[in-house]
Formats: sequence, structure tokens, C-alpha cells
Amino acid sequence: MTTARRTFVSLRNRNYRLFFYGQLTSQVGSWMQRIALAWYILDLTKSHQYPHGSPFAVGLMAFAQFLPFTLFGLFAGVITDRFDARRLVLGTQIGQTISAIVLTWLTFAGVAQPWMLYSIAFVNGAILVLDAPSRQQLTYRMVGRETLPNAIALNSSLFNASRILGPSVAGIMLGFAGVGVCFLVNAVSFVAVLGGLLMMRPSEFFPLEEFDRPTFWAGTKEGLAWVRTQPRILAVLALTLVLSTFAFNFNVTLPVLAKITLHGSGAVYGFLSAVFGAGALVGALIAASRGKASARVLLIGGALFSGAELILAPATNVLVAGLMLFLVGVGFTAWSANSQATLQLAAPDRLRGRIIGLYFYAFMGTGPSAGLFAGWLCAKGGTELTFALAGGVGVLAVIAAALRLGWTPRFTPLRRRHAVHHV
Repeated sequence: MTTARRTFVSLRNRNYRLFFYGQLTSQVGSWMQRIALAWYILDLTKSHQYPHGSPFAVGLMAFAQFLPFTLFGLFAGVITDRFDARRLVLGTQIGQTISAIVLTWLTFAGVAQPWMLYSIAFVNGAILVLDAPSRQQLTYRMVGRETLPNAIALNSSLFNASRILGPSVAGIMLGFAGVGVCFLVNAVSFVAVLGGLLMMRPSEFFPLEEFDRPTFWAGTKEGLAWVRTQPRILAVLALTLVLSTFAFNFNVTLPVLAKITLHGSGAVYGFLSAVFGAGALVGALIAASRGKASARVLLIGGALFSGAELILAPATNVLVAGLMLFLVGVGFTAWSANSQATLQLAAPDRLRGRIIGLYFYAFMGTGPSAGLFAGWLCAKGGTELTFALAGGVGVLAVIAAALRLGWTPRFTPLRRRHAVHHV
């Protein structure tokens, strides 16, 4: 099979094609809303002390968005294992549609206040607690075990392709049409993903092994108990926890970098978000072309992600910042796609939803405190301090994970292959 065919092999599946193209359309709108929402909160919090808006307010937005993951994320996987994944995803997409409509109305009516935006961010976060593991479980049902790493990488590629287009369009809209249009486009975009989900053929889903549906508390304890017996899985989850806490706070740092550090406009913010997305898309396509989970690529991606943030810290030029963010994006998806595939392939069918849920709990569960911490760092020492700390901590975490996973560049190719095979 050629590299190009191997890269897009999951698209041979009709159900996955419907999911992929529906999500591609919807994610563009979602990224437009994310960009506009962060910009909007800066506009609403302008003051004598913060003439460009409060960086801490952006951190508070992140706190509201990720607080549901801290409160409920540990139990989301049990719900995913108990119910049909397609129906759960349908429900979460409908919920996001309603939320986008409310946000659009508040903006065009001119009555939006910061607390309202925080409330909507919390509601969206609560919906995403179920949406994230349900979509991953649905991906497994659509493509099966053999093609799963490719589908996960393609999911990352569509997410990051939309990260390019969405912020670019949002940057233009912010300058010419305002934030309300961005919210409206997002609300309309959900029509595509809802249509794709309704057109799927459940009879063509890959079957799961028979197992008793878990109860709420016992099911959660069973998932945690299984993870504790898997030291290599623990290492992947620990790396995810550290990198997401300290190094993945771009919803806070990018608007501050664009507006305050670089003294830019909404177009600059859109550009920086788009080049990060372009790098992430490249990393996702590289992961998709490999077609398998790799500990080596996971660690190299984490090192590139963290190292590029460290170099980004002193940047005061838009082009230099953009180049570093491109490399950050490449490293991010190389690390995250391989992390997700590693965990899903290691988990038995009866626990897959719970293990996916634990991954997203590690990835987003510290979001509230991490967002506030990043906002506080930006207010105290600017993005220079924030990126320097993020990159330094990230590099140390990757080194620790490499030692735990038994892989360093000094090892022989045979030993490296052995390590990768068993992650």
C-alpha cells in the first residue's frame, strides 16, 4: 500500500467518511467560536488597568470551560461504556448547537456580560466531558481495531485542518463583521455533523465483545484498578497530565501573545492560531501515514512540543512566533495522537470507554487551575514567563517518560522496536 493510501485508509469506511466530513465542517465553526470568545472577553474586560483587556479574565474563561472535566471527567468513561456511542455523540452535538444559538443571541442583542460567557463556557465544557470519550469510542466502532491508529490520527488532522481555516476566517470576521457572526456560523455548522450521524448505518459498526454494563462507582473503580497494573500506561497518562497542565494553555496564552506581547490585531491572533493548526495538521498526517502507535514518535513529539515552546518564550516578532508555533503544533499531534492510540489499543473492550475517559481526565482535568495559573503568569511576567515555564517543565517530563518507557536515542534499534511494540 502506498503512503498516500495508507494515510487515508479509514476513509474507505462509509460511516467514518460521514463522521469525518461532518466533523470537518463543524470543527471550523467551533474554532471560529473559540477564537471569537477569547477575543470577546478581552474586549468586555477593558479598563484603565488593562486597556487591552484582562489576561486573568481569559484564564477565568479557561477555568469555567475545564471545570466540568475536573468535577465529572473521572466518571465520563463509565457512561460511555454503558450507552450507545452514536446516540451519546448525537446528544452532545445537539447540546453544543443550542449553546451556540444562545451565545449568538446574547451577542447580537448586545446584552452579553463576562459572567454570561463564563456560564456558557461551563455548559460547553460539561457537554464535552461526554463528547470526547464518546467520539473516540464511536471511532473504534466505525473502523475497528486494525485501522484505529489511522482513524485517530485522521481525527486529529481534521481537528487541526479546521484549526487553520477557523481562526483564519475568524480573524477576518473579527475585523469586519464582529464576534456575533463567528458565533452564528458555528451554530449553523452543526447541521453537517448531525446529518452525518443520522445517515450512518449502525449495522456496519464493528462489534464489541460481550460484557456486563458497568455500574457508576464499581465501574470507575474497575478502570482505575486496571490502570494501576499497567506501568507503561501510567507513564503515558502521567506525561499527558504534566504537558496538558503546564504546556497546553493556548486558549489563554495565544490571545495575550497576539494582543499584548506582539501588539497585534484580531488578524494576528487568527494567524498565530492558524499556523499552530498547520503544524498540528502536519503532525497528524505523519502519524496517520505510519498507521500504528509508536512510543518513539510519542516521545519525539512531546520533546518538540515542549522545546519549541521554550524557544517561543522570548519571541517579539510575529513571524518568529508563528514559526515556533508551527513546530509546537507538529509536536503536539505527534505526541497526542500516539498517546490516544496507545491507550485505546491496550484497553480491553469492556474498559475502553473508561480508559479513554481517564486520558481526557488527565488531558483536561487540571484545566481550571492550569488556565488560572497561565492567566496569572501572563499578568505577572507576560507570555515570556508563561512559555518559558511551560517548555522547561515539558522537556523534563518527556525525559522522565522516556526513561520510564525504556526508550532513549542511545538504545539499539532492536531494543527500540521492542519498546514500541509493547507500549
